[in-house]
Amino acid sequence: MTATHGRPGDRAGRRAGARLTGLARLAMLATVTLSCAGEVARHAPVVVGAPAPAYEAQRQDGAPVALASLQGEVVLLNIWATWCKPCREEIPALQQLHARFGAQGLTVAGVSIDVDDDRARIRAFAEELGARYPIWYDPDDRVSTTFLAIGVPASYLVDRRGTLVWKHTGPVRADDPALLAALAAALDTAPAAPASGAASPAR
Repeated sequence: MTATHGRPGDRAGRRAGARLTGLARLAMLATVTLSCAGEVARHAPVVVGAPAPAYEAQRQDGAPVALASLQGEVVLLNIWATWCKPCREEIPALQQLHARFGAQGLTVAGVSIDVDDDRARIRAFAEELGARYPIWYDPDDRVSTTFLAIGVPASYLVDRRGTLVWKHTGPVRADDPALLAALAAALDTAPAAPASGAASPAR
């Protein structure tokens, strides 16, 4: 039996279709690249000495909580998840910092990025490991995009004026000299005076 070959017009059509498919793929890649670049540009930079990015999560009861609403306090924002072994290991250190510096104005906020968003289980898990500080919830993991975190755990110290003064990827240590120095400086910073007639930020 003789193999049947396509007519010249058919072969040309297939080649044109392949070129169109390749162009479509290139166009899609360019779109994705531009989208990612735009996302990074929208959130960058997250650098020590610059204002911390705007960020909002949820409390246990589902009420929104914004980082900006804590201006006037020093905030140690910690990104964690129950499946992250180093995150579990650092919880006692975070609790030590919460207990030691809470009365001076430090708020430790542990942002859970567990995708199942089982808040009762996550809260019980953290408390079993000793956490008595606030747990926030972000199952969509917007916090990692906002702070350009490259992994968990990751922590960010924000002073009373909303300036990022320290950041760290990896587990927090309660005796970390760099963290303790940043904390000492931030806790000694007087809160910025509110503008005349401005309402106090909601908690």
